[in-house]
Amino acid sequence: MAEELDIGEDKVRVAVVLYSDNATVYFNLKTHRTKKAIIYAVRSLRHKGGKPRNTGAALQFVRDHVFAASSGSRQQEGVPQILFLLTGGKSSDDVSRAAVELKQIGVLSFAIGMKNAKQEELQKIALSPRFLFNLPVFGELLSIQPEIAAFVKLPKRIELFSYSFLVELESPQRDIVFLLDGSEETRSGFPAMKSFVQRVVESLSIGENKDRVSVVQYSRDPQTHFSLNTYTEKEDILNALQELNHKGGRALNTGAALDYVRNNVFVDSSGSRHQEGVPQILILLSGGRSQDDVASAALALKQDRVVPFCVGTRNADILELQMIAHNPSYAFSVLRFDDIGSVYQQLVSFVKRVPRQQPRLKPQNVLGKSIYLSIYLSIYLSIYLSIYLSIYLSILNNLYNSN
Repeated sequence: MAEELDIGEDKVRVAVVLYSDNATVYFNLKTHRTKKAIIYAVRSLRHKGGKPRNTGAALQFVRDHVFAASSGSRQQEGVPQILFLLTGGKSSDDVSRAAVELKQIGVLSFAIGMKNAKQEELQKIALSPRFLFNLPVFGELLSIQPEIAAFVKLPKRIELFSYSFLVELESPQRDIVFLLDGSEETRSGFPAMKSFVQRVVESLSIGENKDRVSVVQYSRDPQTHFSLNTYTEKEDILNALQELNHKGGRALNTGAALDYVRNNVFVDSSGSRHQEGVPQILILLSGGRSQDDVASAALALKQDRVVPFCVGTRNADILELQMIAHNPSYAFSVLRFDDIGSVYQQLVSFVKRVPRQQPRLKPQNVLGKSIYLSIYLSIYLSIYLSIYLSIYLSILNNLYNSN
C-alpha cells in the first residue's frame, strides 16, 4: 500500500499500530515523511504476540492517540482520516462503542477480516458495506489491494466523504443476473442452488427503480427464465424461483452462456439500465468445467462493464472461474452446492459493494447543437455590441459637453 501512495508531509501520512491485549504505536502520522522511510519501517516490523485480542480497546486507542493533532493528524484541516483494521479473529471485548465514536469524528474505517474474523463484528466497524472485506486466508489480501488503493487515492476532501456520498457509492440500484448450471452434473444440487438464489434475492431491495433480477439456466444452450424487466416485486421473483425446474443436458457450454447473457440479458430491451450507470452484476453457479472456451466471452463481459461473480463446486475448474470473475477474490469454491451457504455472507457483501458507473453519454444532436451555438453567439454579440455602443455614445456626449 505504501508503494502506491504519494507519501509526504503535505501529502499522504501513514501510521502503524499493532494490538493484541493492548495497542502499541509502531510509528505515528508525523514520524516518517518519506515513502522510503515508511517502507523500511514496515519491513522491520515484528509480530507483537499476546492474548486476548481486544479490538474494541485498540479502536478506542487509535481514536484518542493516533487521530490526534499531537500525533500528526490533520483532521482540523479537512484531510480525510482513514483507518484500515486488519484482524484475524473475533474480539474479546466489545467493539460497538469505539466503532461508533470513530465514525462520529469522521474516520473512514475499513474492516478487513481474515480466517476466523466475525462478519457481524466487521459490519459494526466498517463505515459501510463497501468498506468491509472478509477473506478466507491472509494470502487473499493482495487481491483487494488495488481496490483499496484506488479509493485512498481519490482526490477528494473530507467534506465529500459524507454518508450521502457513501450511499451513492454503494448504489441503490443493481441489475443482477443469475446464470445457473443446469447440466446433469447439478441435478442433485439444484434445490440448494435455488435456495441460494432465493436467499440472495431476500437480501435485495427489489423494485423497478431499485434492484432488478434475471435468471438464466444453461447446459448445451442457455434459456432465460425471466428477464430484468419481467418482475418488479420480490414476492413474484421468489415464486418464479420456486417453480424453476432443472434443465438437464450433458454438454456444459459456459462460454456460449456468457455470450448469451451479454447479448440478450444485459441489454436495454431486457430491462438493463447500463446506460444509466446502474451496476451490471453476473452471479454464475457452476458444477463443472466448460466444454467450450470462456476466455473471450469473459473478456467481452468485462469490457461491457459487467462485474461477474462465480461459485463452483469441486468438479468446477477454479482457474476457469477466476478467469471469468471480475477478480480472483470474486471466485468462490465449495465442496458441493449443499455447502453454498458458507459463501453467502461474503458474496452478498461484495455484490453490494459494486459501485455505480458513470452514465454512458448518448449521441449528441449535431443540428440542435449548431442551432444552440448560433443562438448563444447571437445573444452574446447583441449584448457586447449594446455595451460597446453605450460606451461610445457616452464618450461622444462627454466630448460634446466639454466643447
